[in-house]
Amino acid sequence: MRRVLTRSAAVGVLVASLVTAEVTGPAVAETTYPSWDEVAAAKANASSAQAQVDRINGLLAGLQSSANTAADAAIQRAAELDAAQAALQAAAQKATDLASQAATATSAADTLRKQSGTLAAQLSRGGGSDVSVRLFLSDSTATTDSLLYQLGAVSKLAERSNALLQRATAQRNLASSLSTQAAAAQTVRQQRDADAKKAYDTAASAKAAADAALADQQTRADTLYAQLASLKNTQASVERQYAEGEAARKAAEQPASTGGGGGSGGGGSSGGGSTGGGSGGGADSSAPPPGVVVNPAAAQAYAASRLPAYGWGGEQMSCLIKLWTKESSWRADAYNRSSGAYGIPQALPGSKMASAGGDWMTNADTQVNWGLSYISGRYGSPCAAWSFHLGHNWY
Repeated sequence: MRRVLTRSAAVGVLVASLVTAEVTGPAVAETTYPSWDEVAAAKANASSAQAQVDRINGLLAGLQSSANTAADAAIQRAAELDAAQAALQAAAQKATDLASQAATATSAADTLRKQSGTLAAQLSRGGGSDVSVRLFLSDSTATTDSLLYQLGAVSKLAERSNALLQRATAQRNLASSLSTQAAAAQTVRQQRDADAKKAYDTAASAKAAADAALADQQTRADTLYAQLASLKNTQASVERQYAEGEAARKAAEQPASTGGGGGSGGGGSSGGGSTGGGSGGGADSSAPPPGVVVNPAAAQAYAASRLPAYGWGGEQMSCLIKLWTKESSWRADAYNRSSGAYGIPQALPGSKMASAGGDWMTNADTQVNWGLSYISGRYGSPCAAWSFHLGHNWY
């Protein structure tokens, strides 16, 4: 295989590095969560109830922030793994090519040396020096002409033999140089192999941390939303929907940067008002978490089915296709190494898409849902977003 770790296995990834940081970093007080008894007691007093509401909202925000941070780190580690595997593949190919070229040069040198030796043997049997002596002693014109012809032939054979020997020497020198380069390339390949293994372990730990953070967030959020609903005399589903709606609204309202960072693509990143705004380049890599399905055609079909929900006609689909083709080629694992933007809509950071669903890292439909909501809130329509993109190279 050339030691390239499989992407699927390779990206199982996220908290080890975070756990290490927690262990070695300064002690942090353990988060405490309200009990149902505390909630029941708080309901008897308006100010106490509001204090618990504020506390729960803060806890929910903290849980979401922790899950987002872990997920963004997992995506970054996955991208680093992808890059390490690509570097390993390139190093392995270079080492193989140089070794093959060295073997070819060695074979050519051996063949040329044998050919030179064969001609040298013919010269020895032909007696080139004897021809010269007989020519010197000859007093016959006919004999002289014949001997001159023979001497010319012998001279040509000698030149041919010397030329072959020189070529053989050159090929031998080339083979030696290539062998040295091949050995150096093999050393680089071994280092890239070690780098890829390290990246795999880091990515696996990061993904594990992300999964753990998400599971903790989802488990605790269920209880916290239920407690919040009890305090406000509503329903947990209503409180959850309100929180998700607020997250989506804030993402769309945040101002986009007018001077994005670099990127190698021609598109930009939908910072949607990310902390640093959009980047100046589209996805130039991939960060494939396990379970992600990359199917651009299916993603486009799903997006088309969602347009009517926003009151958009079919003409908007052509703009959306252009926009997200420029951004990510509609790949659910698209990643911009320069900015950190991720996914089909190139959300920056990728965890912004958590407002559309906890499976945003791997589910193209969730990414599309977030992207359409962002476009609707920020630009009004895909064509308006595409028009903005044409003028700014991001959206």
